[in-house]
Amino acid sequence: MTQPIEGDGASGVDAGLDLRDGAAVLEGNAVLDGAPVEAAPQAAENSAAVEPAAGAGDALSDAELGSAVAALVYASPEPVSERRLQSLLEGPRLERVRAALETLRERLAESGLPYELRALAGGWQILTTADVGEIVQRLTKVRKSERISGAALETLAVVAYRQPVTKAEIEAIRGVQAGPILRALIERGLVRVTGRADVPGHPLQYGTTREFLDRFGLASLADLPRDGELTRD
Repeated sequence: MTQPIEGDGASGVDAGLDLRDGAAVLEGNAVLDGAPVEAAPQAAENSAAVEPAAGAGDALSDAELGSAVAALVYASPEPVSERRLQSLLEGPRLERVRAALETLRERLAESGLPYELRALAGGWQILTTADVGEIVQRLTKVRKSERISGAALETLAVVAYRQPVTKAEIEAIRGVQAGPILRALIERGLVRVTGRADVPGHPLQYGTTREFLDRFGLASLADLPRDGELTRD
């Protein structure tokens, strides 16, 4: 079983990391401005200069394509992109894949069931709705391996809001050593090395991962809460 990330002394209180409850946000003391804005899930796809020719999958009827898209999104353990769906379905036109996703979103919204299609980490996933989040959280209350310390969560917040950021910059903000916690966050797949800073010594720079977006229920870094939202009663 994965052990909780140990704190570095900056905080003695463990903070929970709730997964996929439809409303997860960062909690901690170090919430800073300056997050870069990432593209929405379709932005990178829309930038393609030429749409490839339709493949055999384009012969599927709208109903068949809709069923296939719904099955793949439901079965995928992680958000699945439109391009990935197009590839798995042998090349239907991208606009048909998007139309099938929109139909699926509408059908889920009209079904009365506590499910919704949400954009996450550059792809799409079927999740439970926010109104049943408290009930769903009961499943995770005994999963100690999913918890990280308050100190680690503060470090993660600094990385999320200031990325790309060096270890020295994190330590200057938090006032304590950040090396062990950074390594632990990298092992968990929440933080990654993004490059080197253009300063003497060229220290490593760190940023968050797609796994981070997925775990916190964010479509992109633009969805991180800002100061006004965090101070709201």
